Amino acid sequence: MSAKLNTLLIIVVFLLVVTIQCFFTVDQRTNAIVFRLGEIISIKTEPGLYFKFPFLDNVRIFDIRINTVDPESPERFLTSEKKNVLVDSFIKWKISDVEQYYISVAGDEQRARIRLIQTVNDSLRAEFGKRTINDVISGERDQIMDLMRSRVDDDAEKIGVEVLDVRLKRVDLTSEISEAVYRRMEAERKRVANELRSLGFAEAEKIKAQADREAEVIVAKGYKEAQNIKGFGDAKSAEIYGKAFSKDQNFYAFYRRLQAYEDSFQEKSDFIILDFDNDFFKFMQKPR
Repeated sequence: MSAKLNTLLIIVVFLLVVTIQCFFTVDQRTNAIVFRLGEIISIKTEPGLYFKFPFLDNVRIFDIRINTVDPESPERFLTSEKKNVLVDSFIKWKISDVEQYYISVAGDEQRARIRLIQTVNDSLRAEFGKRTINDVISGERDQIMDLMRSRVDDDAEKIGVEVLDVRLKRVDLTSEISEAVYRRMEAERKRVANELRSLGFAEAEKIKAQADREAEVIVAKGYKEAQNIKGFGDAKSAEIYGKAFSKDQNFYAFYRRLQAYEDSFQEKSDFIILDFDNDFFKFMQKPR
């Protein structure tokens, strides 16, 4: 009884294994190639559950999602000026024809990557050789990427691959060229700075001269106005003094003579030798 049970169990396990071997699945992210005795018999591109003959057929699954080729180090290229530039780029690609992909590169992703990198580098070398440093750094980068994308996609189609995008991440000058460029840029910036300083100094002198001229005009106007006010005040003062002293001319004469005495004898040592009958001392004489 035990031997029959073991035999039955073995048969069940064998049938289960055979049943599992008869089916395989393909999802949205993959395509499959079915081989029979090493030859391709069908391509499965739609998601689903598929049948295969066990032990005769084998299936190889390929990932059709977008891949990125991003070289570890930048490549060196020559421009039309025979100067080196360092270019860092990347490629976005995916499998478009899984059968052609298998036939061309045996389904080896690394071989496909090498093929794409070589194609991109050849295209870059050709395009950079036609252009100057200024063109490849700033002027025509978009145009270069469009041409590269078209050329690389044409070549990639031969191996069953579709190139979605080719981008230049960075285009740098080598250290020798960078130093020369920086020196030219520095000299240019210094020239512009000196020109701006000269313009600024000239403008400052112009503003200063204008301000000095306006200041002189303002001072002259102020002085003129002050003199007019002073003259008016002096005239008003003289008028007031005249009206005041005209009321008593003798007192005015006496007042004026005292002022003259005060101005003449400011110090105790001051003296004047005059005839006592001089009119200057008439108020010091016996009053009449």
